[in-house]
Amino acid sequence: MVQAIADDIVHGRYLPGTPLDETSLAAAYGVSRTPTREALRQLEAIGLVEGRARRGAVVADVGERQLDEMFAVMAELEALCARWSALQMTAMERRTLQAIHDESAAFVAAGDRASYVEANVRFHEAIYAGAHNGFLAEMAQSVRQRLAPFRRAQFETLGRLAKSHFEHGRVTLAIQRGDAERAARDMRAHLAIVRDQVDAVTKVAEVIAPI
Repeated sequence: MVQAIADDIVHGRYLPGTPLDETSLAAAYGVSRTPTREALRQLEAIGLVEGRARRGAVVADVGERQLDEMFAVMAELEALCARWSALQMTAMERRTLQAIHDESAAFVAAGDRASYVEANVRFHEAIYAGAHNGFLAEMAQSVRQRLAPFRRAQFETLGRLAKSHFEHGRVTLAIQRGDAERAARDMRAHLAIVRDQVDAVTKVAEVIAPI
């Protein structure tokens, strides 16, 4: 349910400031109020929902500047993870990363977006772990959680699965070669493209959003 509401917010089906009534949401998504309340709590934790005293929850206004700032931090954190992974990943970790990347190719070929999205998470988390710095991995995971609904939306753009896989391939190759500078540069470029693709989705959502 958290993902469903988050996707509706990102796509403009719930506009900023829209009240999120537990009873109405529970009916709309076919669940009870308990999971609805928990979903709103989780969405508030990642900044998509704003809780107001005695007024209930409303959709938060996540503006362009805020997204730019979060993606800028995300890009630097992931670039650092990629840099350190190129230097510190074990042979087993490198094989695991390559296996995830190779597996993803089948999802691209099949147009299986759901499976690719799941593999995409595993790909990035393998790089967080490969940096062998627990605090860095924790920070990267935290920011990724905040941006997860937006990062997921990027895959709705035409041809994005194949392009994402190609970008992952460049990062993977740099890590396998131990080229720390290239790995960081390619990961930073990848996140810049992700940011642009999020705009491509949300701009369309703004055009077709209900009045």
